[in-house]
Amino acid sequence: MSFALATVHAAERFPLVWPTPNTAWAEGKPASAWLQHAGSGDAESGGFGGVRSGGTQFHEGIDIRPVSRDRRGEPLDRVFAAMPGVVRHVSASPGNSSYGRYIVIEHPSMTPAVYTLYAHLSRIAPGLRAGQSVAAGQVVGTMGHSSGGYMIPIDRSHLHFEIGLLVTQNFQRWYDRGRYGSRNEHGIWNGMNLMGADPIGFFNDWRAGRIASGQDFFAKMETAARLRVATMQVPDFITRYPSLLTKPVPFGPIAGWEIRCNWTGLPFAWTPLTSTEVLGQPPGQPRLVEVNAAVVRRERSKSIAVERGGTWAIGKDLDLVLQQLFAPQ
Repeated sequence: MSFALATVHAAERFPLVWPTPNTAWAEGKPASAWLQHAGSGDAESGGFGGVRSGGTQFHEGIDIRPVSRDRRGEPLDRVFAAMPGVVRHVSASPGNSSYGRYIVIEHPSMTPAVYTLYAHLSRIAPGLRAGQSVAAGQVVGTMGHSSGGYMIPIDRSHLHFEIGLLVTQNFQRWYDRGRYGSRNEHGIWNGMNLMGADPIGFFNDWRAGRIASGQDFFAKMETAARLRVATMQVPDFITRYPSLLTKPVPFGPIAGWEIRCNWTGLPFAWTPLTSTEVLGQPPGQPRLVEVNAAVVRRERSKSIAVERGGTWAIGKDLDLVLQQLFAPQ
């Protein structure tokens, strides 16, 4: 099946291609026609967010089911690059990651330059390598059920697909300090350093004409927590994604940041602060200034803020993101 059948066209917007030949989403069919369930039989468990274990287990992307198989039941679906970009990582050894065989593509023509990730592949397109440019709709692999550390049954083969942002270029130093007990085989493109956004929300907004750029999508995110941190450090995250700034960084040193995070902890809006605005705040200690209690209580698969004795404290998942963002360079 041609990838063009899975492409949704829109004038004067960035090209966006559904990453498999499954046309059910483009045709408006229910999720059960294109999402692969995670064993529960509920198609929603293949979606993004707190969709598993009664809402307490987070899923970073979406799992797209195959439309064709060979006689053994192995999927034959080709996998397509969702947007034009540059291959940043190719992991050909399935045992090295829970993603199995996977590739990561960065999209420099997008604002911000999001990544897309394609996992559990049975094979990677011949000759595909890091640094290679790819076109939207170019075949980058074949759907499969490869994985490391656990087994995906053949009947639940799927493409795990993500869209998101890279947390830090200093990931290896942060990883080494964490003493995780295993070698990092993936450099900065380790899954622990990738923050996914909702791919279906992204595709739906694009199809409906609600976004003309990636920044439009991030600007629409709902604030779960707003925090301030007194620091002169400029994380490489905001250097790489300057469109997330709410105003230009002033000349000379800054005194801190105000950061808005969505319910997953993704820091989607950054405001540089003056020394007056962080007066009295201990350096390097993030402080919550606003919590959307309804969102935090609704989304149980991520700990962004916790209420203790009537006051809010930073939750473990948001704390982890902040550690990576502001790790010593």
